[in-house]
Amino acid sequence: MTRGEPDSRPSEARTRLLTTATRIFYAHGIHSVGVDRIIAEAKVTRATFYRHFASKDDLILAYLREVHGVDRGAVETAIAANPSPADSLLAIARSIAQNIQSPGFRGCAFLNAAAEYPDTDHPVHQEIIAHRQWFLDTLTRLMAQIREETADDAARHFVMLRDGAMAAGCLYDPALVSETFLRGIEGLLRVGTSPRTT
Repeated sequence: MTRGEPDSRPSEARTRLLTTATRIFYAHGIHSVGVDRIIAEAKVTRATFYRHFASKDDLILAYLREVHGVDRGAVETAIAANPSPADSLLAIARSIAQNIQSPGFRGCAFLNAAAEYPDTDHPVHQEIIAHRQWFLDTLTRLMAQIREETADDAARHFVMLRDGAMAAGCLYDPALVSETFLRGIEGLLRVGTSPRTT
């Protein structure tokens, strides 16, 4: 950075607030966590909080965008490492399965948030829909490289399998849920790549 150029990096206090909020929101829910707890655990002042986030809703949006960035990074890594669309889809599924089996797993952050923000006009709900649309669009593009005419249905099927696995993964044996999910994705891809009958 040269002299006179603004430093575009987030401040240490903002990073600490967002990291703290991400951990607490995911572990305990959004509505049940107040700003005072986030301020206390992030060890910042109330004035510092409001200097970085105009409201709790602004912090919630930043939290969801942070989670989106992590999810997007995992998907892009899977695609970059696997030139075949089928292999990319399997790698995405394996990344999801690995997440389900990670310590502290509490389901999908976006589905959890959707349960707390059902109003479709609320900015938080709209952020959730934007994330899910990005994921569906990404899967649809990959599925279209396998078989274009069934891509939309196959991508929606993948999302539904993923949603079910994310919900079940914090209720039942995560290893078994992951195995069942992966078998479902493998079956979906076998159908998509099998020769068409006339």
